[in-house]
Amino acid sequence: MTSFVARPSRFPTAIRLGLRELRGGLRGFGIFLACIALGVTAIAGVGSFSRGLVEGLHREGRVILGADASFQVIHQELAPEAVAALATRGTLAVMATTRAMARIEAGSSTLVEIKAVDPVNYPLIGTLETEPAGTTTDLLATTDGRPGVLVEPALLARLNLKVGDPLILGDLTVAVSGIIRQEPDRLAGGLGFGPRLMISLDAFRQTGLIQPGSLIRWLYQLRLQQRLAGDSDVLRVVADMRERFPEAGFDVRTRMNASPQLASQVQRFSQFLTLVGLTALLIGGVGVANAVASLVDRKRDDIATLKALGATGGLVFAVTLTQIGGLALIGTLIGLALGSALPYAVLYLFGGFIPIPVAADVYPGELAIAAGYGLLVALAFTLWPLGRAHDVPVAALFRDTVDSDGRLPRKRYVLMTMAALGGLVALSVGAAFNQRLALMFMLGAAGAFVILRLVAFGVMALAARLPRPRHTGLRLALSNLHRPGALTPAVVLSLGLGLTLLSVIALVDASFRRQIETALPERAPSFFFVDIANSEASRFDAFIAAQAPGALLDRVPMLRGRFVRLGDRPVEDIRAREEIRWALSGDRGITYASGVPKNSRVVEGDWWPADYAGPPLVSFDERMGAGFGLKLGDEVVVNVLGRNVTARIANFRHIQWDNLGINFIVVFSPNTFRGAPHSHLATLTFADQKPAAEEIALLQAVATSFPAVTTVRVKDALEAVGQLATQIATAIRGASVVTLIASILVLAGALAAGHRARVYDAVILKTLGASRAMLIGTYAIEYAVLGTITALFGVAAGSLAAYLVTTEVMTIPFAFSPLAAFGIVGLAIILTVGFGLFGTWRALGEKPAPVLRNM
Repeated sequence: MTSFVARPSRFPTAIRLGLRELRGGLRGFGIFLACIALGVTAIAGVGSFSRGLVEGLHREGRVILGADASFQVIHQELAPEAVAALATRGTLAVMATTRAMARIEAGSSTLVEIKAVDPVNYPLIGTLETEPAGTTTDLLATTDGRPGVLVEPALLARLNLKVGDPLILGDLTVAVSGIIRQEPDRLAGGLGFGPRLMISLDAFRQTGLIQPGSLIRWLYQLRLQQRLAGDSDVLRVVADMRERFPEAGFDVRTRMNASPQLASQVQRFSQFLTLVGLTALLIGGVGVANAVASLVDRKRDDIATLKALGATGGLVFAVTLTQIGGLALIGTLIGLALGSALPYAVLYLFGGFIPIPVAADVYPGELAIAAGYGLLVALAFTLWPLGRAHDVPVAALFRDTVDSDGRLPRKRYVLMTMAALGGLVALSVGAAFNQRLALMFMLGAAGAFVILRLVAFGVMALAARLPRPRHTGLRLALSNLHRPGALTPAVVLSLGLGLTLLSVIALVDASFRRQIETALPERAPSFFFVDIANSEASRFDAFIAAQAPGALLDRVPMLRGRFVRLGDRPVEDIRAREEIRWALSGDRGITYASGVPKNSRVVEGDWWPADYAGPPLVSFDERMGAGFGLKLGDEVVVNVLGRNVTARIANFRHIQWDNLGINFIVVFSPNTFRGAPHSHLATLTFADQKPAAEEIALLQAVATSFPAVTTVRVKDALEAVGQLATQIATAIRGASVVTLIASILVLAGALAAGHRARVYDAVILKTLGASRAMLIGTYAIEYAVLGTITALFGVAAGSLAAYLVTTEVMTIPFAFSPLAAFGIVGLAIILTVGFGLFGTWRALGEKPAPVLRNM
């Protein structure tokens, strides 16, 4: 078979001529290739690494979950008949998890994450690594009357303990028998607020921590009998249990979705990083457009020759498009190669620090999406400048750069450009984890490009209308801003979008930090108290009144329940927005009240009377209700303690969430849960700021007098949140450097494209008597003005976007950071002046004679 490569004459004329042009090499297209390759690398790398994380979670799901299937209930244990049914399917291990205060006899205490296990069967799958090494049964056995417990090193450090020392847990004194080095199913449990403490189930029952309504999660881990049981076997067991025990109220995880929240967070963060990469690619699109315009400018003689020989504008367009398409394909392939290698590089460098299994591999789907982004961006930013060259007559081609008539391309090229942009939007939305966010991003990016273009035109128009300064350097700098072939549009476009993104990240981070470090501590309570037994509530109130006179104690009943139906729809059928979907998964805190809770106000409907005794009523958060499509009178079904409770929506409330007070999405009328076992949740707020020593003393006193009550010091929680936020912000800033690099590349390309014009200007001005110092000062002023204007736009646009993100998505007040704004303005000035003067210095070094001979 004869190949097309061997017989190029079989190619259409346009393709043959375009490929012939590529034989001349890639000189002058370094920026073009770098822009495409950088964006594609970012998107392909992030997509491949994220897919590797998700695939790793799936492949190692059995080890991560510690079972084939896990059945979870809250507050109370699963009914004996359900436990017996599970036991017939394979090996069953029972566990319980909760939070509690661990203390020593000296009085010090700390919050711990308790995992009570069956020592005989734990772990069902995987290996528990401890120091000293030993079996779970031996390490958790009772010695000298004290049950053994395994702890993480952080607990020893906080309480100044060592292996063998005693520890008090609730009403029971235990002994530290070893240190947990590797817990096989830790990821499935999510993030904790304290170090892990592992104890046997029998010992846990002796602690006194199991009280009616206590927030204890009971887990029933099942390993199927068949060693090679497939996913379908697991699903059959789950379906059978749901059918046989519909009122059990258990949540189920299987090895196929061992950690759904973690997988969801990975995908969500991956989408954000993908949008960062797409931003870099869109910025690079400006570089692509500049490179294409520069190519057309360099090929004026070739185009004129082709047209003089009878070539049509369509043929010229096709030839050049073939050349650009070949270059875009090369840049995309480079990006795909680097992106597919990124997961391997990350694992090689940081594999030891990543707690999640990563299945590094080449994922064709993710690479195809990245290639689609790269090629569509290249096409979208190429069609317009090429289309404008279609109808340029031969004579006009030679003077197009100095006498542009501002014409638009033919309609077909406009439509082709719009089609390419439409394809880019469709790909971005279709491939997104959160399609609404992706659509908003694309609309925002399009708006930013339009506004940036208008800003550039506005700067040029204003510069043209300003009075001419007497100072020669200033007059030349002002003229350079609006003259034909000015750098103004290229600089504003190249830096504007990248600086806008940097502004958004910096200002959102500043707002969040202000909320955590200043605003919340001023309004937030000092302590949260969880699992106050109903029988101990009055004594607890009296104890706090004696220990903290003048402080405000706010205590409410608390149960746990999961939504079963909202209105006439099961929760499985509700397609809610991403920002409120979390309320439909798993158990939620619920309460009852005779009056409107603090931090709430009724905005629709009426509150029930204090002595209401009719059918159950419920009050719903207005934002959640609107998102779920609920209205007054709709019925809500919630599973509480294994029983489905049906209540009618009586009103909707606006809830103030930003002060860390006690708030619940749903509040029921008191008669709904009369007689149901439950605990209480309380907050304590001091009138004045208390020293840390007094707060810690109160924490230890509560832990001693009420061993079953879990105390959380809000300052400690905020500090932990702040540290996590710092880590996330650092990662986001690191990722956003990609956009900055793209901006620098495009800026460098724009300055390189204008190098020839700068050389002519410098030679003529030097011939007329201008000194090198005057020219450097002139160009420095021009670049500084452009950088400042672009940065001010970036800060303004970024502030608006950050305001919308903080107030509408994060629901926290927006805080403008002057330091971040000044930093961005300074960065823009340094980049534009630095790169501009570097190019200008080269232009000033050109010898006048060769340039003048060719003018």
